[in-house]
Amino acid sequence: MPKDLETLSLKELKELRKDVDTAISSFHEREKAKARAVLEATAKEMGYSLDDILGKKARRVKPTAKYRNPENPAETWSGRGRRPRWLEEALSKGASLEDFAIA
Repeated sequence: MPKDLETLSLKELKELRKDVDTAISSFHEREKAKARAVLEATAKEMGYSLDDILGKKARRVKPTAKYRNPENPAETWSGRGRRPRWLEEALSKGASLEDFAIA
């Protein structure tokens, strides 16, 4: 399906480039999927998973919220890291941390 590029308009050339870029990206994704399948099969034959070999760790679980802003229930804090501004302001006004604890 060769085209004479000289006869194409700028719009057609840009569309062709977009199609080529998409095809190249799709090709790379298919090749990576094939390579991953081969690597996973080889690892499985040896009694491992690919993640075991690559040393990938399980995703970290987001810590659960321990404190909630009563004025805006969407604002929570797990008790780790810096205290959020809403909590600092309330504590400076005399509230205690237990006032915001989630039951």
